[in-house]
Amino acid sequence: MRTWSLTTACAAETRALGETLGALLTEHLIVGLWGDLGTGKTCLTQGLARGLGVPVEEPVTSPSYTLMNHYSGRLELHHFDLYRLAGPEDLVDLGFDEYLQGGGVVVVEWAERAPGIETEGLSIRLAHAGEEERRIDFVAEGRVAEALLARLAATLTTERGGG
Repeated sequence: MRTWSLTTACAAETRALGETLGALLTEHLIVGLWGDLGTGKTCLTQGLARGLGVPVEEPVTSPSYTLMNHYSGRLELHHFDLYRLAGPEDLVDLGFDEYLQGGGVVVVEWAERAPGIETEGLSIRLAHAGEEERRIDFVAEGRVAEALLARLAATLTTERGGG
């Protein structure tokens, strides 16, 4: 397991962080997002989609009412928002387990509502650290996620002048 944390100063920085993360992704990965309302889960996902090559003309929105949106980019992006999940049977109806096992990138907002989601992958916890600032904690579990997090930390440390 590998961990790393940082703080973003505004929504644009959170989106840029997601874009950098998306640009570094090269294979199937589950990304679980935890955080209260308004902490930037969708904002981070919007950046991640752009980093994966989802066209700028295609709006990336939270699938709060549909539970899942699909986007095509360099890798397929399956974006789940479980905030309004009625129960585990909704996940069965969506074929959630197949997405977790399949290809592409699976982003799950409100990951705490998905039983067993804390498996191999990247967990990202977002929290308010001020009016616009967000504290973002990453936990990577497994070879793919750990390598990705190491590349992300190295990239951002270099960009921010820390290394």
